[in-house]
Amino acid sequence: MSETTVPVPSVASALPGGGSGTVVAESATPRGRRARIALRGLQVVLALFYAIASALPKLIAHPSAADAFDEMGWGSAGMYTIGALELAGAIALLVPVLQSVAAVALSALMVGAFVVQLTVFHGENAATPLILIVPLALIAWARRGHNEDLLRLVRRRA
Repeated sequence: MSETTVPVPSVASALPGGGSGTVVAESATPRGRRARIALRGLQVVLALFYAIASALPKLIAHPSAADAFDEMGWGSAGMYTIGALELAGAIALLVPVLQSVAAVALSALMVGAFVVQLTVFHGENAATPLILIVPLALIAWARRGHNEDLLRLVRRRA
């Protein structure tokens, strides 16, 4: 069903002032609810991945992460910076007003990771960042309505 609301003339005539009324179509509600739950689940899974599997090894200077950043020539400063950005993105994926922006920022980080994988590591794991961009793009698009709320908050603070 493409429409989520249907006009209800009998309700409209019963409203004070004769206003028009709409009611949410019952068939669209469960599907939309399931989609919101699935999207939230995806956000949680990605947040856990970025926090635990990606940021944590960098932030605790795991030898595998340290060796990779030394090979790139970025050293520990680059490793800690990328780890902190990934952790911040993971946390922001769970904050409603920051979800879309976090997904875009993590996507940009994944574009950088893809370029590094191609240039420094000869494409060894180049598919991983590209695969992660797909669900991040879905989150950024689906949660784009929160950008307006974030902009309103930023303008109010300025």
